[in-house]
Parts: sequence; C-alpha cells; structure tokens
Amino acid sequence: MKEKILIIEDEKDIVKMLDYNLKKEGFRTLSVDDGGDALDLVNRERPELIILDLMLPGMDGLEVCKALKKEGKTASIPIIMLTAKSQEADKVVGLELGADDYVTKPFSPRELIARIKAVLRRVQEKDKLPEAAKIGELSIDFSRIAVTVKNKVVELTAKEFELLKALIRAKGRVLSRDYLLDNIWGFDHAEEIQTRTVDVHIRTLRKKLKSEARRIITVKNYGYRLDYEV
Repeated sequence: MKEKILIIEDEKDIVKMLDYNLKKEGFRTLSVDDGGDALDLVNRERPELIILDLMLPGMDGLEVCKALKKEGKTASIPIIMLTAKSQEADKVVGLELGADDYVTKPFSPRELIARIKAVLRRVQEKDKLPEAAKIGELSIDFSRIAVTVKNKVVELTAKEFELLKALIRAKGRVLSRDYLLDNIWGFDHAEEIQTRTVDVHIRTLRKKLKSEARRIITVKNYGYRLDYEV
C-alpha cells in the first residue's frame, strides 16, 4: 500500500492538481485548507508525509510546522513546504523549524513528486530497524527473530512477530487494521472476518507478552499502536 500524503493548501486548483498527480503515482491523499484544522487531521490520520503551504487562513504554515515538530507524536512526519518566491526568509525559518524540503510556486508536479519520493526514501532509511530494541522489560532481537520479557523467552508465531515489528517500526503512530492486513497478510481490501484476524493475533500477542501487553494500545474503530511510555 502506498503512503498517505496530507495536502495542507487553501488554493483549490493546486489541491486538485496535487490530488490528481499523487493518486496517479499510487499515493493516497487527504487535504485540508485551514492550518488549525490541519493539526487535528494530522493527529487523527497520521500521514506519512505532509505538503504544507505557508500562506494559510487562520494558523499559517510556519505555525503549523512548529506545532507539528514540537509534538512528539507528529515530530517525525516529514514536511515539504510550498512557498512563493517572495517568501525567501520563510523558507529559511521553515527549514530551521524542521521542514524537510521546500518547493517554490509555481512548481512542476513531476518535480514535487520526485522530491516527495526522495524525502520518503530518506525517512525509510532512517527508520530502518536496528538489530535489537528494548522497551521496558520487552527485548526484541530482529536479526535472530527472538523476543524476551523480563529475560524470559517468548515464543511468537511469524505473524505475531511481524505484528510486533510493525508496531515498533511505527514509533507510536496508530496502524489501522487494513494497513496491518495489507502489509502482514497481503490483503488489499479487508472484509470484516479478515479484520478480526488482526484482533485475534493481537489478543494472542498480548497474552504472550504478559506484563508488557499493556504497551499495545487499542484505538477504537481504527487499529493499534505501541505505547513506549507506560
């Protein structure tokens, strides 16, 4: 499944053009035209990348960027800013606030898509799993496919291990049941009985993790995330 991209832009023609070209490349898209509303949508949808216009009604793009990079749950989401040529100083400020790239209006859709792919590649390289990880009393050795809780070996099935790995890779982001089905089971369109497959495997995974099961949080009507702080 291709990445979800959020377009934060109030010019309808630009949104329409971006939506068409991104979907043509296989990306999923969402859009919002107000900076304040954008923050709520990002927290709800957790896109893989954000295209952010600087000139927005209400909360401007720089404020949106600052707010997203300040919040732990959204700080790692890459941002590509859309700027006008006259906003040279804003480009510098945006990059200093944590934006990953910028594109100047008017722009070529092909150039923007190339930049999106480049940013996503960099993020994926950065997000590659280490050989091992430790979260509380839970230890995972990815190279050996081994899991322990309080130094006791936990025997997981292949699917349970892949579920745990996906949750760790997400770094606290919520993963939908459909996403898990598509990426672990290979189902493109989950029916109700298939969706329950994820719930059943999560339930058995929690039982096996025992005291660390509390880290797998259910997000009602959507999916699951891993809590690093409990």
